[in-house]
Amino acid sequence: MNKLTTENFWQIWSESAVPAPAVFYRLYYNDDGSPVCYTMEDLPGNYIEVDINTYLVGSHNVRVVDQKLVHLPPVGLVTKLRPNLLTGTACDPHDVCVVIDENVSHVKWSLQ
Repeated sequence: MNKLTTENFWQIWSESAVPAPAVFYRLYYNDDGSPVCYTMEDLPGNYIEVDINTYLVGSHNVRVVDQKLVHLPPVGLVTKLRPNLLTGTACDPHDVCVVIDENVSHVKWSLQ
């Protein structure tokens, strides 16, 4: 490419008004307000426009009420079975799902 061609290209480029693409972030939801999906596509159905941070998080722990996004409080407590030598339910040493006699000395499991 010669110098004149390069200069012509940049001159035409700077003079042309290329419209910026329309970017929108949407949350589609059911009639009860529960989320269906976050997308940048134009789909049929109920939606609200959200900001980029809400779109990137993509939380499904929300509801749409009166065209506004409402974050729901956490509904549950996470517990985990852990071995405990003193208290808990005595289980088979190879399968924690099998409960055995409390008087047999095996590892006991309890929720913590």
